[in-house]
Amino acid sequence: MTSLSTSLSGQKILVIGAGRGIGAALADRLRAEDADVHGTTRDGRAGARLDLGDEASIAAVAAQLGDLDHVVMVGSDPHDAPVGSLERDGVARAFDAKVIGPMLVAKHVAPRLRPGGSLLLFSGVVGWRPGPSSVVKGTTNGAVSFAAAHLAAELAPVRVNAISPGIIDSGAWDRLGAGKTAFLEGAAAGTLVGRHGVLDDVVDAALWLLGAGYVTGETIHVEGGARLAR
Repeated sequence: MTSLSTSLSGQKILVIGAGRGIGAALADRLRAEDADVHGTTRDGRAGARLDLGDEASIAAVAAQLGDLDHVVMVGSDPHDAPVGSLERDGVARAFDAKVIGPMLVAKHVAPRLRPGGSLLLFSGVVGWRPGPSSVVKGTTNGAVSFAAAHLAAELAPVRVNAISPGIIDSGAWDRLGAGKTAFLEGAAAGTLVGRHGVLDDVVDAALWLLGAGYVTGETIHVEGGARLAR
């Protein structure tokens, strides 16, 4: 078991986006910590249905679950395109998943959080590393950091933090097939620590933040110093 500032055993935790990758790994680890975990996915096939672009589904899950200790939001809906090819609906969905949806989650669940409770948002390293076709992803991820700080100030004493992962071997890159190895090697070369991330790197940070009662309004960068590398 992981050593935490505050034990998560018995705590009721909602993981939004628990169907795969980081969300699924985090839900599994929380269960290993004896937490009472409730997972959601956009289509409801791997838990309750919650679409961060649909406030009614957010409100329904909040009402169904009642009091909570923590909420983790791992959802995303990338719109990776050059500026000249942006589509308004794609931009809107990206902001719904990363910024607007989490704000509406806060609206509906913050009043239900028990003392010591927290919200954990997910950003990403591209918010600090501009590049081609990443304007939407970069802007939404950067906005997550500001949202965490502003929500922390407004919702205090509820804690609100964010994690900004780098390139993580989470299963998302399996679609590259034979090119995955070269991609991850390139990602490793672009860090200060000389390796790409693995799921445990992010999950360890998330569990620490959920139990760290004296930390709020922060974005924790879990990317091996990639945003600092040249």
